Amino acid sequence: MIQISNLHKSYKMGSNSLHVLKGINFKIDEGELVAIMGSSGSGKSTLLNILGMLDIADEGNYLLDNVLIKDLTETIAANYRNRFLGFVFQSFNLINYKNALENVALPLYYQGLRRKIRQQKALEYLKKVGLLDWAKHLPSELSGGQKQRVAIARAMASEPKVLLADEPTGALDSNTSREVMSLIQKINDEGKTILVVTHEIDIAKMCKRIITLKDGVIVEDKKTDQILL
Repeated sequence: MIQISNLHKSYKMGSNSLHVLKGINFKIDEGELVAIMGSSGSGKSTLLNILGMLDIADEGNYLLDNVLIKDLTETIAANYRNRFLGFVFQSFNLINYKNALENVALPLYYQGLRRKIRQQKALEYLKKVGLLDWAKHLPSELSGGQKQRVAIARAMASEPKVLLADEPTGALDSNTSREVMSLIQKINDEGKTILVVTHEIDIAKMCKRIITLKDGVIVEDKKTDQILL
């Protein structure tokens, strides 16, 4: 599903250059649940941005579902993101003045689906995350865990090939984090490919594989004795 080959990325820092990713190589098969770990400055956020087509590498290849992601215009990159990827963020990124149903339905609008179909699919995915009864509630009326469930429903509603979760439990307490990771495990059990970027080893151990970055290189890539929730 994802193949990364010899990926390099540098940023200009005044007259200097900061080499953030230094020849990254890995492959992720369809249906895997993979944690990408690393401390601040390890390069995991840069890698996530490249995987999410929000940034481009200086060197190397990125294949997503056998499509080469390279030299994309902003329009094509946006189309590919909508077609291939679902995003879940630490800060939820819900629209405050739209209720849960409207938030989940929003990406379907950009796919050109009619309003009735958008609402039907949004309700279907709210039901999957256990929030059907909260469809008409605004984000301000939801707990942190409920907000993240809405965000996951929104990411899944467009039926992406890959779900990218950036510190999905970073703003949640321990019990709620486990609930969210349990939901992510269930989605993965249905066959969805999921990448979870985290700095928390307890969260990473709930995935099936951990790729660890340090100073822009992969220092470990191993399968785990997954903690099932």
